[in-house]
Amino acid sequence: MVTPYGERVLDLVERIPPGQVMSYGDIAEYLEEGGPRQVGTVMSTWGGAVPWWRVVHADGTAAPGLVDRALPHWREEGTPLRGERVDMRSARWLPSGDFQQPTDLA
Repeated sequence: MVTPYGERVLDLVERIPPGQVMSYGDIAEYLEEGGPRQVGTVMSTWGGAVPWWRVVHADGTAAPGLVDRALPHWREEGTPLRGERVDMRSARWLPSGDFQQPTDLA
């Protein structure tokens, strides 16, 4: 059973537009709860039913072992890339509202 925090994470991931991404830390900051590791735990436990490839590390890399599965999704959606990683300056999605710009822009 998905936890309330997990539901919030998954709901936000479903809102990320095709061709854009959020980092694990972006999601935690937006939700004002948890951190990148907690978001990663949610994604590894329940993230298979949402567009998981739109959640990346702050440097634009996919979770360990997932780059080969993520690349086709990124290419299909037209996600800006730099080699086998997402170009975070171009692809980072920041929801409207009170979300503050992360300080770790890659």
